[in-house]
Amino acid sequence: MSARRDELAANLETVRRRIADACAGAGRDPDEVSLVVVTKFFPASDVRLLADLGVTDVGENRHQEAEAKAAECADLGLRWHFIGGLQSNKAAAVARYADVVESVDRAKLVGPLSRGAHDSSHEVDVLLQVSLDPPGADKRSGAAPADLADLARRVEEAGMLRLRGLMAVAPLGEDPDAAFVRLAGIRAEFVRDHPGATVLSAGMSGDLEAAVTRGATHVRVGSAVLGPRPAVQ
Repeated sequence: MSARRDELAANLETVRRRIADACAGAGRDPDEVSLVVVTKFFPASDVRLLADLGVTDVGENRHQEAEAKAAECADLGLRWHFIGGLQSNKAAAVARYADVVESVDRAKLVGPLSRGAHDSSHEVDVLLQVSLDPPGADKRSGAAPADLADLARRVEEAGMLRLRGLMAVAPLGEDPDAAFVRLAGIRAEFVRDHPGATVLSAGMSGDLEAAVTRGATHVRVGSAVLGPRPAVQ
């Protein structure tokens, strides 16, 4: 276990230095950028080591795994981010343990999330996932920018949900910086209408520098901290 702890500590130091260097290049304070470590497919024992190393936010994208891990690590006081594609029939259950749901991309999710949050008397922070895919491209998850206003209104009107900002993933095969430039424009317009929704979750292991340069407040990093995902999943 000590060898694994040393490995995670070294990887965390490297990632934190990357964030600090990106902030320095962009004239930003490193304290403005939070690290969410994505622990998908890794055991709860790694989550405990990460918490001991100062990690406060962890991300998961599969409900069954996230629910079990959050329960097993409930004593650690971590903030759990659900970052994966969310099915409406799982949304209420996710709201019972997730502190932040980053992948709200359609109106159908809002009602179940609100019900789950009410059922557990547990307020949930919500990020709207916006698609950065160019028109005509095969669309990954995310709401079209034109649909954000209606989606935001629904979240704000729902009980126990707090609209905090936006999340996005750079499209496959595109220069991440170009995608995050578009995201910065979308975000600027969004914040004008929703001044309290200043969170911007963008950037992963391979493109966090570009995201930080363009204003990300949270980066979601998995493999750069934890290493390659286990072969057996």
